[in-house]
Amino acid sequence: HQFIPNFCKQLLGKIKPTAIAISLIKGFDKAEGGGIDLISHIITRHLNIPCAVLMGANLANEVAEGNFCETTIGCTDTKYGKVLRDLFQANHFRVVVVADADAVEVCGALKNIVACGAGFVDGLKLGDNTKAAVIRLGLMEMIRFVDVFYPGSKLSTFFESCGVADLITTCYGGRNRRVSEAFVTSGKTIEELEKEMLNGQKLQGPPTAEEVNYMLKNKGLEN
Repeated sequence: HQFIPNFCKQLLGKIKPTAIAISLIKGFDKAEGGGIDLISHIITRHLNIPCAVLMGANLANEVAEGNFCETTIGCTDTKYGKVLRDLFQANHFRVVVVADADAVEVCGALKNIVACGAGFVDGLKLGDNTKAAVIRLGLMEMIRFVDVFYPGSKLSTFFESCGVADLITTCYGGRNRRVSEAFVTSGKTIEELEKEMLNGQKLQGPPTAEEVNYMLKNKGLEN
């Protein structure tokens, strides 16, 4: 996501001061000195406008086909939240707005780590019971992470589409799961599989795990 600051610089002076941004990017950027920086915070800093986030169980091909799904918009200002909900809401696309924007965004990144674990389970053919345990434990760790680093977040946010629903979808149908399964079964490196399966695009799970581990280590919470 290193392109975001440069892209924001190109927009400076070309957007109205009353504009609202919304980020659909599921991942973190590296903060100076290590750790993570939320994409919405980067956008707000560079453009000086509020930035909401949209996260949820929204596999792109299914959304494009018009299959019903839900999504979560995290927006700290209820006035802007209503505008964004009206903009995105459709018969097949149900939008729920919550004020817990940071937690919504963090869910969209952390679920990729859990999905890698689910892919390892699939590759090792450990079965659905083990996979369910990985998903449950992953959700608990997501909640704990947000509680430590973004205090004040609501537990109810994790039961919106951005939380448990997106986690389930990603652990069964996402590319982090698919590539992680292939990593176990093929003996190839993640880099080789990214080239073969993702046309050179990068998985978000592994680098996010590295950044999260750095933060946990600094807090003495690595284990």
